[in-house]
Amino acid sequence: MPNVLIVTYYWPPGSGAGVQRWLKFSKYLPSFGWEPVILTVDPDYASYPATDNTLEKDIPDHVKVYKTKATDYFRIYKRDKSKIPSAGFANSDGSQFKDRLLRFIRGNFFIPDPRKGWNKYALSKACEIIEKEKITHLITTSPPHSTQIIGLKLKKRYPDIKWVADLRDPWTDIYYYSMFYHTFLARSVDRNLEKKVLTSADRIITVGKSLGELFSAKAEELGKKIRIITNGYDEADFKGTENANPETFTISYIGTLSEAYPLEGFLNSIALLRQNGKNIKIRFAGAVSPDRKRLILSLTPEKEVEFISYVDHLSAIKLMRESSALLLIIPDHFSSKSILTGKLFEYIATGNPVICFGPTDGDAAEIISLSGTGKTFNYNDTEGVTEFLEFLTDGKFSPGKAQLKDFSRHSLTGDLVKLLNEI
Repeated sequence: MPNVLIVTYYWPPGSGAGVQRWLKFSKYLPSFGWEPVILTVDPDYASYPATDNTLEKDIPDHVKVYKTKATDYFRIYKRDKSKIPSAGFANSDGSQFKDRLLRFIRGNFFIPDPRKGWNKYALSKACEIIEKEKITHLITTSPPHSTQIIGLKLKKRYPDIKWVADLRDPWTDIYYYSMFYHTFLARSVDRNLEKKVLTSADRIITVGKSLGELFSAKAEELGKKIRIITNGYDEADFKGTENANPETFTISYIGTLSEAYPLEGFLNSIALLRQNGKNIKIRFAGAVSPDRKRLILSLTPEKEVEFISYVDHLSAIKLMRESSALLLIIPDHFSSKSILTGKLFEYIATGNPVICFGPTDGDAAEIISLSGTGKTFNYNDTEGVTEFLEFLTDGKFSPGKAQLKDFSRHSLTGDLVKLLNEI
């Protein structure tokens, strides 16, 4: 059975879509004849926006996991690692000078990102693993995009190795990129690194069509080696739980909520429905920025909104299944059409209606439409959302029977294996 080395910063007990993506691929790769070997950072040296210790139980016994230490540059931000800002800075409103200064430092002195403090340790260990395990195929996954620099250096040292770069998010086009106040020089250096990775990798994986198009425009001929493998859902995560209709019509949002996520259209629709006598509860599970929380409470009676701090993955799925409808908000940015969040597929897998705010011609909108599980609205389409919510609260909307098989983690691993076999 051939081995494939997967270099990923995010691994249990870290949490989030990036962790689950490669945790699930590793779980199912052996059933397709490939043995995954994981290289990750030792949790004692890692900087995770959040942790989920329950995910460690999902690591297959057969998987070899190598861990190294790292230099924790995030100590520049805060001494308390539990308060390290996430990628979108959901816990900070950026109003303080100190916060803006730290962002400038991050954007200009830590290119492509502060987690580059792992690279020298990971690179040394990767060389050892490649020679010890006779590795022929390498996968690097990002963000953090500094992980792709490890792949770039390994490809230079081992030119015969087949390198697949998995980019789950945009690099220099990510919606919060301007928050780091890059100078012209810093921006140029970062874009050059991005282009080198894209042109040097044997294959590039992205999670959606628009993201693939975004990367393919970075250099000539890139489109030929880009493959789309979306995120998905694991059927095993849904076993033992059932959908439960709450007594009060409850709309749940699961995940981070920062200033980049427009809420006004949704909240105004809920206010109109309440005026018409509808009893609706809104539930937010995850990190909510102070700005968003103030906005929510200014437009929603406190007794009709619930805030839940970060929950583990299985608890998040349970909350999804115990909801009347599920809210998805795509950050408002020129690249928003390409944003395809991992939770969307779990939303769809619950069978509950999905209310999405974002570009109606985006990748998320297309999947929601094809699955028949909900509808996507422009951010300020209060009238359209109100009408749709009327249907939902009156029980007049029946989600279609989504063709979920193509989005199962097992099926998606099959797509990954086809890519590995072709190179």
